[in-house]
Amino acid sequence: MTTETKLPIEKEYVSSFSKENNEPGWLAELRVQALESFENLPMPKPDKTKIDKWNFTNFKQHTVNSEKYSSLEELPESVKSLLNTAEGSENLYIQRNNTPAYSTLSEELKNQGVIFTDILTAAKEHSDLVQKYFMKDGIKVTEHRLTALHAALMNGGVFLYVPKNVEVKDPIQAVFVHDNAEVALFNHVLIVAEDNSSVTYVENYISTVEGENGIVNIATEVIAGTNAKVAYGAVDALSKGITTYVNRRGVAGRDARIEWALGLMNDGDTISENITHLVGDGSFGDTKTVVVGRGEQKQNFTTSIIHHGKHSEGYILKHGVMKDSASSIFNGIGKIEHGASKSNAEQESRVLMLSDKARGDANPILLIDEDDVTAGHAASVGRVDPIQLYYLMSRGIPKVEAERLIIHGFLAPVVNELPIEGVKKQLIEVIERKVR
Repeated sequence: MTTETKLPIEKEYVSSFSKENNEPGWLAELRVQALESFENLPMPKPDKTKIDKWNFTNFKQHTVNSEKYSSLEELPESVKSLLNTAEGSENLYIQRNNTPAYSTLSEELKNQGVIFTDILTAAKEHSDLVQKYFMKDGIKVTEHRLTALHAALMNGGVFLYVPKNVEVKDPIQAVFVHDNAEVALFNHVLIVAEDNSSVTYVENYISTVEGENGIVNIATEVIAGTNAKVAYGAVDALSKGITTYVNRRGVAGRDARIEWALGLMNDGDTISENITHLVGDGSFGDTKTVVVGRGEQKQNFTTSIIHHGKHSEGYILKHGVMKDSASSIFNGIGKIEHGASKSNAEQESRVLMLSDKARGDANPILLIDEDDVTAGHAASVGRVDPIQLYYLMSRGIPKVEAERLIIHGFLAPVVNELPIEGVKKQLIEVIERKVR
């Protein structure tokens, strides 16, 4: 039985939105078809989390036109602090609510054929290229209601394209600023790395206002061609009152590598899916995730690496801290399909609870349909060791500070392993704010 939902928009609005943005016919048609399929699709069913009363569909405004930033000096300090590079960065995109507010790309990368622009501009100026990959091999429009809704209402995001044999040496960054409490965000990030290319992409989601019954629906598709490498870092820090659904999906070709470094620090209820398909022989997937929950928020995090190709390797490492009355489910799935011989699936999930009311659950799952493979998992859920706490407090350290030190020590094995220095630095700062 599907959840009863009422959409605040209709087919006419979706068609009008496409027309106003001069979208190509294929995207306009895809939007309408996605909306029409919505009612006949089920809601996603995250394991051990009831979402039937969560708000994923009702919002006050679908899109707003926000003022652009003429320079980085106009950014709020909280946003400035996220930038990986000094002012004048040549590879940076900033989106303010739904508006592309600042965008630069170096002439060197432009000359090499790299494309880095907002997703709606890309759909117009690089229509055939975007159509080739948009919600095809990564996320399917009709997977469930929230993917269909995303396709119908997409109103932001970026497109990053790296041609064959191009190595992008410096990180490319996108910052998504949410400073209007009434507007919804349906963000789509599409990254395509052609054969023998490499790129590091870092994104930040940040709220500078408190949301109230707000919704954010994020979809990411990373397509890595033969022998391509994509390092993807993200720090999500959306405010309390925003219900977030985020679906980050990767598809790795032969000998390709996709590495995820995710700091999931939202203050509102969150459903997160991170799925990597290791399609090609010799492909490699690695996901490192850090989570801190506080207040009364409820969260569900599913990380899955699916092995299709021979000699593929998949690694999942997740550490989460729950404070106050927060609760989170951590699902880790390593699946080796029949024919993916000589593959290796490893995972580790650890959850630390800081109060009697906090709840955490780690569920490691291995699904093996092939004999000649290697697989393993580890999971633990526990509370702060009172002996550790007592030891620190006996040395004159206040309880709050002692808990902070224990949290950092618990998360350090993941944070220190993050492959992107900028993400590591930002994550430490966000953790500091959340554990105070």
